Amino acid sequence: MTLGPVMLDIAGTQLTDEDIKRLTHPLVGGVILFSRNYSHHRQLRELTQQIHALRTPRLLIAVDHEGGRVQRFQTDFTRLPAMRELGRLWDRHAMRARHLATQVGFVLAAELNACGVDFSFAPVLDVDHGQSGVIGDRALHEDPSVVAELAHHLMLGLRRGGMPAVGKHFPGHGYIQADSHLEKSIDQRCYADIEMCDLIPFKRMIHYGLHGIMPAHVIYSQIDPFPAGFSKFWLQQILRTELQFAGCIFSDDLSMRGAGDFLSSLSKRAQAALVAGCDMVLVCNDSAGADEVLANLTWELSAMSLSRLACLHGRNHWESLIKLHENGEYVHAVREIGVIGCENGDLPLQ
Repeated sequence: MTLGPVMLDIAGTQLTDEDIKRLTHPLVGGVILFSRNYSHHRQLRELTQQIHALRTPRLLIAVDHEGGRVQRFQTDFTRLPAMRELGRLWDRHAMRARHLATQVGFVLAAELNACGVDFSFAPVLDVDHGQSGVIGDRALHEDPSVVAELAHHLMLGLRRGGMPAVGKHFPGHGYIQADSHLEKSIDQRCYADIEMCDLIPFKRMIHYGLHGIMPAHVIYSQIDPFPAGFSKFWLQQILRTELQFAGCIFSDDLSMRGAGDFLSSLSKRAQAALVAGCDMVLVCNDSAGADEVLANLTWELSAMSLSRLACLHGRNHWESLIKLHENGEYVHAVREIGVIGCENGDLPLQ
């Protein structure tokens, strides 16, 4: 059985019969984990092993684990700084910020890798325009060139830890105040304004070898009537053709309100996102909606999409989190990360 184009969530810290039924459906290709799926590192390792054992090739396992307020796993994991802390450090000591960005990426990837997670939806490539609450301190900096530079070093660290990088939210979610999780989100800027600012980190990260991209559930109304994740203009004309992106495109969660005003049913949204150019679509926190997608979606992944998804399987560098804690390179990196807040004049990370 090949991988399918749908990524789903699961109910709790162990697989239920209902979870197993969904995850063995031919349309499913991945699982996204949330805080409710985690209690401690041994439980997480057992859960990911169970998920990987269900299928050949094995399902992809992903998580939103960026640092700061978006870090799904807390106990037993290093507390990672909000990405803005690296930007603040850049303003004082750019070389130090580059180094610590690499260390953050390494620790993030190594810890997840040791627990069987293939990748995180990171780094955030949005530019901080100072007005988006949902992005806020998740953005690295207000200068798009600095975002690209720090994100590049985060990606280098991720690679060292055995994990690909998936950037978000293309072509940029940082300009508007609206939260696309909760409401219809419209950015009224013209293409030239977006190109000269928000697209810069994506362009450079594609050049550096970015493996995946997640588009925003934002409508750029001066350019296209559809949210970016449903837009052939953004995904095919700009991302694939102009920017020559050859990696995997993931939709953002199709259950979000920013996608909900576009089409009524989740299966129609999934179909539209795949037709627009997504390789895989996410359906989260809506078990009835997931079942509706699996019952009604008709889609077969192309050989190219399957190849892109295969590149996202993490390389298992670390036998366990306990073994990782014995690695000198990792221990040194954790110590360095712990003083990021202190170097910025705040209390150190605990």
